Amino acid sequence: MYLRYFYNDKLAHASYLAGCPVTGEALVIDPDRDVEPYLQTARKEGMNIVAAAETHIHADYVSGARELAEQAGAKLYLSGETQGGTGYPYTRNLDHQLLKDGDSFQIGNLRLDVLHTPGHTPEHLSYLLTDGGVDEPMGIFTGDFVFVGDVGRPDLLEKAVGVSGSAAIGADQLFHSLKRFKELPDFLQVWPAHGAGSACGKALGAVPSSTVGYEKRHNWALKQDDPQRFKQELLQGQPEPPTYFAVMKQVNHDGPELIAHIAAPEKQESSPEVVAEVLKQGATVIDSRPAVQFASGHLPGTLNIPYGKSFTNWAGWLVDYERPLYLIADSDQVEKIRKDLLSIGIDTMRGFFSPDLFRNTKPGELERYENASPAEAVDKVNSGEWDVVDVRMKSEWDQGHIPGARHIMLGHLNRRAQEVPRDKPVLIHCKSGGRSAIACSLLQAQGRKNVINLKGGFDAWKKQGFSGE
Repeated sequence: MYLRYFYNDKLAHASYLAGCPVTGEALVIDPDRDVEPYLQTARKEGMNIVAAAETHIHADYVSGARELAEQAGAKLYLSGETQGGTGYPYTRNLDHQLLKDGDSFQIGNLRLDVLHTPGHTPEHLSYLLTDGGVDEPMGIFTGDFVFVGDVGRPDLLEKAVGVSGSAAIGADQLFHSLKRFKELPDFLQVWPAHGAGSACGKALGAVPSSTVGYEKRHNWALKQDDPQRFKQELLQGQPEPPTYFAVMKQVNHDGPELIAHIAAPEKQESSPEVVAEVLKQGATVIDSRPAVQFASGHLPGTLNIPYGKSFTNWAGWLVDYERPLYLIADSDQVEKIRKDLLSIGIDTMRGFFSPDLFRNTKPGELERYENASPAEAVDKVNSGEWDVVDVRMKSEWDQGHIPGARHIMLGHLNRRAQEVPRDKPVLIHCKSGGRSAIACSLLQAQGRKNVINLKGGFDAWKKQGFSGE
């Protein structure tokens, strides 16, 4: 048997290619939208991808199942445990099979047995993998059911999609699904769909795999035998779900557009006037330069999301999916950024500008914002001369914050910007200064002039010995 692990660290998403070298057939479990790495690996190993299987309707990225069906002719194996078993509209003309608990299917000499493991979502499936003529399985693809050290959160349908009461129902379902998991042999390998950093749980481990036995000994959720205590601990302290999760659920149910059908972005004339024009027409312009460069001079109306590991997450939180999108980015980064945007369904990128455009600016065309150290800020904060807005997660806020600060988590700042005072300067802060820099750019893009970023964030504030509550 051939098994290959793929990991997208921008999404903390794991997927798998499992193949039978004897027959040359392979399948992908929970594929990313960019399917070229799977196709390249399969070709290199002398195999053809004949199938793709999904554990559930994903909320945090666009599935590549349709891409594999169209590009490789892969048969799709999808959950038939959806409400009413109605399936997925996009599969109408594609070879597919809806699976129920107890079903099994073959890929060459590999057998996959289907377990219905609801909780994270009602339709969630897990797949037991058995190799060849062996009588017992070697591992289980758990999707967002069991992670290393944690389990999938059951509250996304309620918090992200608005399905009232589904969090409590999902927690009950998950408790019973875990009972079934505990009955599996300890030696089984566990292959989850996410690692540390995913918003699909609150305490995911950073190692790529585990075993059933190890999780039974060390995973908090599998050590909990009381259903009410389990539910309480499970639902408490879950991170805020990104706003784009609701979009992803719909896209993955109805079917994403094929990447080949999405027009490639075009390079634009590098002038401030052209940027101003696309902004005037209602587009979003993301300046992907480092925050320090943006703070020292940027074009009015642009949003700064520095290109790095957290770019995809904050783009999902802050970008309007209905508006055209333009980038300010180095040409060698544009395609990478586009792939990251496509991975979360932002298909509206129309063009990009080179950072060279800043060489053509005139005095007064650029905006700036100040970065203040805790020592520079503390007297103005304590005297009330500056207001304070904390853009961290609620769990961070609950652990301590600057006295008198107002809490507006960064992902909610777009719709709550009117709550930010206008009558005096506002000090914006997060844990270390990265998220607050994005927040400063967002507020300036909405016309605010008097925003200041706290250098080093709340960590630096505490290190200087200034008060918190």
